[in-house]
Amino acid sequence: MNPKFKHSYLITGLFLCLAIFLLPASLSAQRKGERPARGKDRSAVSKPAAKSGRTNVNANDNKNVNVNDNKNVNVNNNKNVNVNNSKNVNVNVNKSTVVVANPRPYPRPPYAYGGHSYYAYHPYHYHPYTPYHYGPVWHPVGFFITTMAVTAMIVTVANQQYHYDQGVYYVASSNGYTVVPAPVGATITTLPPGSQTVVINETTNNYYYGGTYYEKKPEGYTVVPPTAGAVVENLPEGGKEVKVGEVTYVQVGETYYQPIVQDGKNVYEVVDVKADK
Repeated sequence: MNPKFKHSYLITGLFLCLAIFLLPASLSAQRKGERPARGKDRSAVSKPAAKSGRTNVNANDNKNVNVNDNKNVNVNNNKNVNVNNSKNVNVNVNKSTVVVANPRPYPRPPYAYGGHSYYAYHPYHYHPYTPYHYGPVWHPVGFFITTMAVTAMIVTVANQQYHYDQGVYYVASSNGYTVVPAPVGATITTLPPGSQTVVINETTNNYYYGGTYYEKKPEGYTVVPPTAGAVVENLPEGGKEVKVGEVTYVQVGETYYQPIVQDGKNVYEVVDVKADK
């Protein structure tokens, strides 16, 4: 063989060998170079998505806990405390709503109806409710006047100021004065003319006028709740007949009266109403 052609074959073979040897390494390097890029792309896509998901969860959870819980606690609880307690205080302080129990035992069982028992010492005897007229200066609860009489005096009970005049109690309202129930604890120096003595027991008497009961104290006459079993001749304007089963009572304010006959007269007895347990 010609030495010139032999040398050419050798060079060509050498290049072929190098190409065969280097081609797999180049492909391997190319694959290795592409994998990190793919991993980086996946990381860039996945991780922010996961982070965004956690942010949404936290934001929603906080909203549910902070906003809703605070609403339930602050709004609802304040409503229950402020509104319901204020109502209870006003009723207990300003109205004669409690009937004082009488220590004497009742000679007969109570009249039971609608989950309540109505205790009285005398037998029931119906007669129509006829309001008694106490005169031109006496007014029922809710009555409004524009000018207070010069004879009125100021009485303060539980930080509430009242105007008292001849058996009637007023509170100042817009452009005038409104009649309210006699506040328990109010003390006056002189009973209004026409007051009735009410025998409670052997040692205690009350004084009654226009639906209000008084007890004699060293400083004067103090408004007290009615005592169960007390008997009065007259009931004022502002009362109403209330049908309870087969019995008709007269309700004046928060007090129930049973119509009875005593010594041949139509009178009324204070009833002790108790819820059945």
